[in-house]
Amino acid sequence: MGIRFCTHGNLIVIVIEDEEVIELKRKKQKLKKSLETKAATEIQAWWRGTLVRRTLLHAALRAWIIQRWWRQTLESLLQKKRREALVTYANTVRAVVKIQSLVRMWRIHWRYCQVLNAIHVIQCHWECHNCYTCALLRGHCVVTATHLQFHIEIINS
Repeated sequence: MGIRFCTHGNLIVIVIEDEEVIELKRKKQKLKKSLETKAATEIQAWWRGTLVRRTLLHAALRAWIIQRWWRQTLESLLQKKRREALVTYANTVRAVVKIQSLVRMWRIHWRYCQVLNAIHVIQCHWECHNCYTCALLRGHCVVTATHLQFHIEIINS
């Protein structure tokens, strides 16, 4: 049994309660505190979860920005390498064409020099003959990349 004194202004109230009522009130207060604690715990858990999700979202956005920058950097490096490879290929092709042109020019020049030497030899031998006044030489020469065509006609006058 419990005795409790309460004052209301000038009035003093004596409350006598038995053990069951006191125990019931204690349980009620514990339950109330337990519900308040549970609600506070749920609110705290929700807030912590919100903070964690926000932190993770910021981290994911930062990672995405870094990945996008890195991909752009790799793409620009790849484009630069492609451009350099294309320039190198074009320069190589230009050099090969130039060399081929020079070789072809040299071969034609060499064949032309052969024809000139042949004509010179023929002219020298022809001038040595006594009857060079009685005949004329008429020649025709065709120089190609693979062979030399040389036609000489002796025309009697």
